[in-house]
Amino acid sequence: QVHLIESGGGVVLAGGSLRLSCAASGRIFSGYNKAWFRQAPGMEREFVAAITWDASSTRYADSVKGRFTISSDNAKDTVYLRMNSLKPEDTAIYYCAASATHSGSSAARYSSWGQGTQVTVSS
Repeated sequence: QVHLIESGGGVVLAGGSLRLSCAASGRIFSGYNKAWFRQAPGMEREFVAAITWDASSTRYADSVKGRFTISSDNAKDTVYLRMNSLKPEDTAIYYCAASATHSGSSAARYSSWGQGTQVTVSS
């Protein structure tokens, strides 16, 4: 497993942008598929975006497609989530996750998780 630490959350007005970062330590992060999930109060954790270990493929939840971009910098052991045109319904705790074998949207198949960073979008 890898140790993950998210940063970059905060409070932003609707229509604004944020970039989340997730830094890894421990095992070689470059060999892992990475993903972002989010959880709003009283809601289930939901998939946001994922990127394969070599950045050859990405996938997004329909709710963020066209607004969010996932990217990775293996030289820095960091994965990013650029969030544009933010909406109040994007308010949640955002978590990054890593898996050596899974690159999809199933949270149960990611073995490493960060502690989360809060994103609040005000209207």
